[in-house]
Amino acid sequence: MMLKEKGLLNYDDLVEKYISIPYKGITIRQLLTHTSGLPDYQAMMDAHWDKSKVAGNEDIISYLNTYAPAKLFEPGTQYLYSNTGYVLLASITEKVSGRDFVEFCTTEIFHKLDMSHTAIRSLKEKAAIKNFALGHVFVTEKQQYIRADSFPSSNYTIWLGNRKGPGRISSTVDDLLKWDQALYTNKLISQTTLVDAFTPMALTNGSISNYGFGWDLIPKENIVWHNGDNPGYKTIIMRFLNNRATLIILCNNASEDFERLVSILKSTILSSL
Repeated sequence: MMLKEKGLLNYDDLVEKYISIPYKGITIRQLLTHTSGLPDYQAMMDAHWDKSKVAGNEDIISYLNTYAPAKLFEPGTQYLYSNTGYVLLASITEKVSGRDFVEFCTTEIFHKLDMSHTAIRSLKEKAAIKNFALGHVFVTEKQQYIRADSFPSSNYTIWLGNRKGPGRISSTVDDLLKWDQALYTNKLISQTTLVDAFTPMALTNGSISNYGFGWDLIPKENIVWHNGDNPGYKTIIMRFLNNRATLIILCNNASEDFERLVSILKSTILSSL
């Protein structure tokens, strides 16, 4: 959206204008709204990548061109969450800005908002932080919490450790609140530009997908939100736009009660407004 404000791209530009991929006719808008129909890059990399190496965006795009797994549906016809789309968005950002995606986010967002505990960190950088909250999973047989990275199912966070776009940001609730509050100002983008992020996507069959640019939408309540998870982690940010209230939860034990907690807190906030 920053690049759009600067006139460096348009949402309806085709992806192939910036990056060579075997899937034609997909727009930047469809990447943003998860309506691209792109296949899952992680399944492809899991099947073909040498896991003694660490993959990044260039590797993922190269493998998409080499193996070209079938698209899941025609662009614009359905909504389906796609991390592949956000890999391509980060790479388009690099192509258009001429800057590394990590540096771009650090300079243009984190530093600008004094988000001093927020970064797109490597595993080595995370390990160097003394108070980093490691993800844990409760193991019933042992009746204790075990570090999530102890399990083979978490290995993808290592061999896909250089990917940019889908995830990898580590932060704190205080920093995320700074970001939340900045979205009510023009510090990052104008309020006029921000409207597009909270606008439902019209599909080609005439139906509506209540997902904007990186935000799930609840139009009736004027709420925008997004959750996230990684092995051992569950997170959510929920913004109540009518009253500028915000719910942020960062959980590092992947609690089974997480959704119930979110529901209770959401109801509490709505009843108090």
